[in-house]
Amino acid sequence: MITTLYADKHGEIFDAPGCQAVGRLGGDCRPLVPEEMIPLPEGAELMYLPGRDALYMEGQTPSKLKGRLAVAAMLPVGYTRTMLPAYEQRPGAPQLPLYGYTAAALIDDEIYVAAVKTADNTKWHPYRYNTPDLKKRVAKVKRDLPDNRLVEHLANCSLTWHCCTAQNLFYRRWEAGIPVSPACNANCLGCISLQPSECCPAPQSRIPFIPTPKEIAEIGIYHLTYSPDPIISFGQGCEGEPSLAAEIIAAGIGLIRDKTDRGQININTNAGFTQGITKIVDAGLNSMRVSIISALPATYQAYYQAKYSLENVKHSIAYAKQQGVYVSLNMLLFPGLNDRPEEQAAWLDFLGETGVDMIQLRNLNFDPDAFLAAMPAGGHPQGVQHFLQAISRKFPAIKLGSFTEKV
Repeated sequence: MITTLYADKHGEIFDAPGCQAVGRLGGDCRPLVPEEMIPLPEGAELMYLPGRDALYMEGQTPSKLKGRLAVAAMLPVGYTRTMLPAYEQRPGAPQLPLYGYTAAALIDDEIYVAAVKTADNTKWHPYRYNTPDLKKRVAKVKRDLPDNRLVEHLANCSLTWHCCTAQNLFYRRWEAGIPVSPACNANCLGCISLQPSECCPAPQSRIPFIPTPKEIAEIGIYHLTYSPDPIISFGQGCEGEPSLAAEIIAAGIGLIRDKTDRGQININTNAGFTQGITKIVDAGLNSMRVSIISALPATYQAYYQAKYSLENVKHSIAYAKQQGVYVSLNMLLFPGLNDRPEEQAAWLDFLGETGVDMIQLRNLNFDPDAFLAAMPAGGHPQGVQHFLQAISRKFPAIKLGSFTEKV
């Protein structure tokens, strides 16, 4: 038997012997089965869900473990969840913080989660970050690049918010983020830098200024010159939509490429502002990762609440591809949404039309019930693994992974 986990009011986690564990696809509860489970990955964490009673399967019916709080796992990057935690929400329960809640259970005295491994997270493993020498590394870069507001901002992101792409600037390696834009052309439900005050708090603060091309170039040249496998990325969690600052980014790229042709210049974007994307591509962009949750306009709009359309996104991708840019999708994955039949059909059409090179899978960080309440109703979900297999069968050339890669 796969056994239910629960937490007491103090947050201590226990198992419930004899209680069959349950997971969710959207709003549908299903017994967890061994072929859907993997051992809890290194770097994952368990947490209890306040105001939510754990469930177990009694025959064919989910039943409540009254007074025992539901438990979920938070996965490290490189792992894609396939089932949500099952629970019954109590009246007045608070909205959950912005995490990717994953079903967890006990099998043979070991904790397992409903997930699949989709990428090797060697460069992004937690042990490589927040090391004891990080403060000294931050101080060194501040000395090397004095009076640069971006360095100060990224130092705060590194030390306060523990952002990995920010820290990579100070570790002088791999992918480093360069935030540029306080403004956005969307109002995403799951925005991690700006949330309505009555909602769940954002896990980090948004950049309060627009950097100059010189500030951008100083960091870009520094990182691309001295780092192994260097990538600089515009469009970070601490900003809005980078293409709204296209003139500044394009000028910064020009200054960078005047000094070095080393490394890769990437943008993480919603790709809704095609005019801005065009300017950035023409300036010398190498790769583009497009945030997207659905290929159906109504579902897309329900999440992004955008000032642009899904057609604008397609136009931006088409232009980037025409200019030789490597295009990835940052697919926000939610078990019970993407794997609906109508969503899957739309995705297959979208992938065939756009010809993207890669899909980077991201677990959507949001309260499951609050998210489903905001989304249009849909068909019966078929499962995340079924969805991913359908993509691979029809488009074997599209790489499935989790990270921006060297191109």
